[in-house]
Amino acid sequence: MVRLPVIAALLLGGFFATQRAVAHCDGMDGPVVKAARGALEAGDVRLVLAWVQKEDEAAVTQAFTQTQAVRKLNSQARELADHYFYETVVRIHRAGEGEPYTGLKPAGRDPGLAIVSADKAIESGSVDDLVKLLSEAAAKGARDRFQQVRARKGFASGDTDAGREYVKAYVEFIHYAEGLHDAIQRGGDPHLERSHDTGKHAAH
Repeated sequence: MVRLPVIAALLLGGFFATQRAVAHCDGMDGPVVKAARGALEAGDVRLVLAWVQKEDEAAVTQAFTQTQAVRKLNSQARELADHYFYETVVRIHRAGEGEPYTGLKPAGRDPGLAIVSADKAIESGSVDDLVKLLSEAAAKGARDRFQQVRARKGFASGDTDAGREYVKAYVEFIHYAEGLHDAIQRGGDPHLERSHDTGKHAAH
């Protein structure tokens, strides 16, 4: 069965092919760093703990306490300490998602149309534009793959090469349909699922 990480690849590989595959939560202007910055400014580590797993709260709290102590020394120490805390929280957050930490990314990156639309939906209180975007993306992916199958279906009997092209298009179309349906039925989060179900995802 096609699993959720594969489903994401199917979607992003179609309509969102022009969007750069970048993580949203590892940017200096991302939600995790924003929460970490808010916690430091308020002197309240609880403001960032929602972004890490419960079992990681102690590590984040320890880093927070160390950071608060160092940042009182001078402006340079404050800058270095804050950056250390951001890195620590993002690294632990990423680990909780089952993802590697590759360092903090600069602010101002384009995270991709889907993420921008999802954030706007939360801010505006309406999910309509996001639903429209995703629906059109899924529909375009299905139509494109369907056309590929139809174009190759009438291959001449005995033409093995053409037959293989048809089979390839057929498999991609079927997997895409199965993957989308599976994602809808499961209603799952591939990040959370990977962190709690490591090693159980089989890709075709």
